Amino acid sequence: MDSLALKAFMAVAEHGSFSRAADELFLTQPAVSKRIVKLENQLKTQLFDRIGRSVSLTVAGQHLLPKAKAILDAMDNTAHELTNLSGLVGGKLRIATSHHISLHRLPVPLAKFIALYPQVELDIQFAESEVIYEGVLQGRWQLGIITLNPEPLAQLQQKSIWQDTMQFVAAPDHPLCSQVCVDLSQLSSFPALLSKSNTFTRSIIEGDFERQRLALNVAMSTNHLDTIRMMVGIGMGWSVLPHTLINSQIKVIDTLAPPIIRQLGCVWHPQRSLSNAAQAFMALLEKSKLE
Repeated sequence: MDSLALKAFMAVAEHGSFSRAADELFLTQPAVSKRIVKLENQLKTQLFDRIGRSVSLTVAGQHLLPKAKAILDAMDNTAHELTNLSGLVGGKLRIATSHHISLHRLPVPLAKFIALYPQVELDIQFAESEVIYEGVLQGRWQLGIITLNPEPLAQLQQKSIWQDTMQFVAAPDHPLCSQVCVDLSQLSSFPALLSKSNTFTRSIIEGDFERQRLALNVAMSTNHLDTIRMMVGIGMGWSVLPHTLINSQIKVIDTLAPPIIRQLGCVWHPQRSLSNAAQAFMALLEKSKLE
């Protein structure tokens, strides 16, 4: 079976859409359709039901899905192992990272990596840390550079690279900013603007309040930290933001509580062979924290 056709099949199955699969694969929709038709002809069976704009797996497609993933994983691992034997840093490196990390942590090490290893073909995707974590678990990416899970799964390995210090903040004229040594009970009495409840960052914040048996008064939830910063700046509530996002429109609250620390770093699947390129990239990330 053609690996390109299998990749197209996997993408359509994941997205339930030929157009979204085409976007992910950087192909046109007709090109994706052609690969699926070729695979269906080769297997002599229909893999998708196409009803209007709805695309769903047939019974045969459902049967093929885990086998296609296993075939592609085996091919990737074999390619990495053969490249590693040569000692060369090359090939394709598929990584995913969060928008915040890509803006505030990756520019310098990424520029160095490109300069040192121009023969590596980088495929970088951007998503929320939790989405990337699940994607690495499913074998979609070699590496995820994300906010690490405070309760990591045994099925994945992760390595902390940076400690991200997060501060309690509010608008300069917010009542909390005029007080000295605010505690968590005082914070809980005012509206908070936080990341969504299914995020690693939110779980870290909630843990601090739960340990003191305090409830959070969450007025708004979004995973866009720049949006939260804007809402805090116009006085809609307090929040907890990375120090890299603090500007003149918001002020750090003088609190008794220690700063919240979240770990940023790499996550990978231990059953997937890390290529020389992936190992070299991790080494540069580790070096960057010392500079």
